[in-house]
Amino acid sequence: MSAPILEIDIDPVWGEQTDWEDLANRAAEATAQIAGELAHENLLVSLVMADDEEVHALNKQWRAKDKPTNVLSFPMLSREEVLHAARDTDAPGMLGDLILAHGVCTREAAEKGVSVEVHATHLVVHGLLHLAGYDHELGEAEAEEMENLERKALALMGIADPYAVED
Repeated sequence: MSAPILEIDIDPVWGEQTDWEDLANRAAEATAQIAGELAHENLLVSLVMADDEEVHALNKQWRAKDKPTNVLSFPMLSREEVLHAARDTDAPGMLGDLILAHGVCTREAAEKGVSVEVHATHLVVHGLLHLAGYDHELGEAEAEEMENLERKALALMGIADPYAVED
């Protein structure tokens, strides 16, 4: 299965107990299975698994939000360019950058009652969909479409629906 090529930089704060690179690559493969426009090795993604301070600084600089967030995505291609790249194997391109914040990810995972690995996987899938041009902030229909794609990709990896409401 083709998927974007990930160039991965992992801050030591993430620890060595998990093979984060393997986890991210499996997330990319699952995402490419459900979002065919990502099923191409001619797309490149920079993934940085950072600490909260780095994400805080980027979020403040680029989004004017003075706090860390779980994942930042910086697309380099428009939705139309992503779709064109999917049809044209001679058009390699930098899809964009993803940056995950360790502390935020760890706290959210605890709040959700899931492992950091499961939550980080969800954030990689979420971020890749953003880089492909999906945007849950455009409206309810777009949010539902993106969440459904996330559910499908995570299900391929044996991960439960992160949006399921518990009674």
